Amino acid sequence: MSQPAKKAARKPVKSTPASSKTSKGFTDAEREAMKARAQELKAEARANKSRAEGEAAVLAAIAKMKGPDRAMAKRLHAIVTAAAPVLMPKTWYGMPAYAKDDKVVCFFKDAQKFGDRYATFGFNDKAKLDDGVMWPTAFALKELTAAEEARISALVKKAVG
Repeated sequence: MSQPAKKAARKPVKSTPASSKTSKGFTDAEREAMKARAQELKAEARANKSRAEGEAAVLAAIAKMKGPDRAMAKRLHAIVTAAAPVLMPKTWYGMPAYAKDDKVVCFFKDAQKFGDRYATFGFNDKAKLDDGVMWPTAFALKELTAAEEARISALVKKAVG
């Protein structure tokens, strides 16, 4: 009778770092945004997703902003809700946002959010802004004039189709 072949003993593999640089991980602002998003998702799961609840969350997020960004956010809120009443106001990563079918179409990011030098009004892929093979999805905002307000209103209307 022959003896069964012995399996070769496996040696443990030592892990080696891919590089000598250590990852700093997420910034404090990024961690805060992720915490805000987790809270938003929990609130959405519990709530009826009513317009009033979303409106209150957006207005609370705007109230936390500083100076000129708060004024722009208030004005943008009025522009978006007038241009596209079908969009549901909500917060998204702690930012005022507006959704259709539970998908964020557009949002406002104040300059203080991640220490940027300007605020941003952006659109997600749900927005119907396709124009050839390349088109803008976010706009830097330093202030709002009548021209920017008209352009944003037109973009929001186009975004919801």
